[in-house]
Amino acid sequence: MKIATPLVRSAIMAAALFPAVVCGQAAFTWQQIKDKFESTNPTLKAAQLNIDESRAAEITAYLRPNPNFNGTLDQFTPFSTMQSPVSGNSVYRPFANVFPAISFDYLHERQHQRELRLEVAQKSTAIARSSYSDQERGLIFNLRNAFVQTLLAKAVQQNARENLAYWDRELGIQRKRQNAGDLAEVDLDRLELQRIQFESDLETSIVNLRTAKIQLLMLLDDRTPIDRFDVTGPFDFIDSLLPLEEFRNSALEARPDLRVAVESVELARSNHKLAIANGAADPTFSMDFGRNPPLQIYFGFSVSIPLRIFDRNQGEKARTEIDIGRNERLRDAARAQVFNDVDSAYVTLVSFLNLLRPYRDKYLKLAESVRDREAFSYQNGGAALLDYLDAEKSYRDTRLAYLNLIGSFLTAGAQMNMAVGREVMQ
Repeated sequence: MKIATPLVRSAIMAAALFPAVVCGQAAFTWQQIKDKFESTNPTLKAAQLNIDESRAAEITAYLRPNPNFNGTLDQFTPFSTMQSPVSGNSVYRPFANVFPAISFDYLHERQHQRELRLEVAQKSTAIARSSYSDQERGLIFNLRNAFVQTLLAKAVQQNARENLAYWDRELGIQRKRQNAGDLAEVDLDRLELQRIQFESDLETSIVNLRTAKIQLLMLLDDRTPIDRFDVTGPFDFIDSLLPLEEFRNSALEARPDLRVAVESVELARSNHKLAIANGAADPTFSMDFGRNPPLQIYFGFSVSIPLRIFDRNQGEKARTEIDIGRNERLRDAARAQVFNDVDSAYVTLVSFLNLLRPYRDKYLKLAESVRDREAFSYQNGGAALLDYLDAEKSYRDTRLAYLNLIGSFLTAGAQMNMAVGREVMQ
């Protein structure tokens, strides 16, 4: 028999531990999930490119007009001849009277048109950034909702395991009673049949948990196997809320769609100023150089100013002025929508709190107490089997309803975060 060397024993131990390491779950907190989402989600990454495109447009907007260069060769005489003073013969001279000229011209934009174009482009970039934030707000809500559903599925699964374990303990007690002749076999069979309900609850919770993880992984664009992915976080409700007015004020400051509406008004005003500036008569300055045959060299200057007898930009001025009023109405509508969203989310939170408090303080304890008393009475022959089963069902339903209410409260909290535009509820 060969004795394994220390190196071989180390390799065997590493191989034995490797599956446990591979199959271990990486539990992410909400902040880690959010950070990962912001760095990997393809929809957000595509939306960020809109901001880069708008910034590139700022470069074009601030460019100056390019000067024009013109070169001229005129007065060719293709059929001209001259008598040579040396030989007296006729010589072909088509370029004898050529007139060369060079000119430059430059359009001068008046009334700060270039600066106004840059202003319009910069405000368009600001709107692109706010639009990105608004799109991120909606996606973060979907992510938060998927995160809450995963926590809810985990809590429901844990509750199903506890119920099944409790029922197995009860079955153990009832089997002892039946063996002692204190319980009819048909009653034990009915208790055994009840176990299928607990098994069904557990299997359903497993499917719901895997489905919630699949949704979360899809939003993260992550291909991690489900068995190696997990989330962690508090699954409970807060017992008090901030005043409604504080949520409203925070929403007015943070909501990106409202910021888009406000910035659209400012953009419309800048467009109107640019339309007025574009109606100005922009002069074109020119300089030219030339040579008149045979040797006279000259240069000159000129200014060209369009006569704006008819203002062909009048329609654009009117359109941009109307657009200011339209965006102001849209801004008012966006502000009204902010109040509507915050108020609706607040009412929902208050409603769930009004239900959760009595569940936590009274009904859960009462349902557990009734179940335990009925179980004790049944074990001692003081209660009917149906009463015992009904008490167990009431406890199971009450506990499940409580967990679902917590999940609904956390979802409503995510709705409030979306309504405000930032995380005001964890």
